[in-house]
Amino acid sequence: MRIVIQRVSESAVRIDNEIKAEITKGLLILLGIEDSDNQEDIEWLSNKIVNLRIFDDQDGVMNKSIQDIGGDILLISQFTLHASTKKGNRPSYIKAAKPDIAIPLYQAFIETIELKLGKPIGTGEFGADMKVSLVNDGPVTICMDTKNKE
Repeated sequence: MRIVIQRVSESAVRIDNEIKAEITKGLLILLGIEDSDNQEDIEWLSNKIVNLRIFDDQDGVMNKSIQDIGGDILLISQFTLHASTKKGNRPSYIKAAKPDIAIPLYQAFIETIELKLGKPIGTGEFGADMKVSLVNDGPVTICMDTKNKE
């Protein structure tokens, strides 16, 4: 699993020109899933996300987690995070999981994050044409990949 996390002051996802989900202070997370991903990847990544200290404390130091500030999460499935650009000019998405593998993992990831965060999160819609807007706070943007845990 590969993610791009952005600390936001606001974010929203629109599908067919209607808001599907929106958040204020929190995290916008773009999630890419590949065939070899599993429950272990979900556990590792979800623990990292809810405990990642990237919000400012009273001294302006990034020392607080999403849980500490009571922030929200907007999770968007994005297969293009697994684009390979080694050959030619058209990216290959061969590493991105097909829907029969990706959708159950995406749903399990949502459930795990909600359980660890203690509240529902906002989501996009798997496979939909989504328009995602955000105000990146900082800016703070962090990339993680479960294949690079060590």
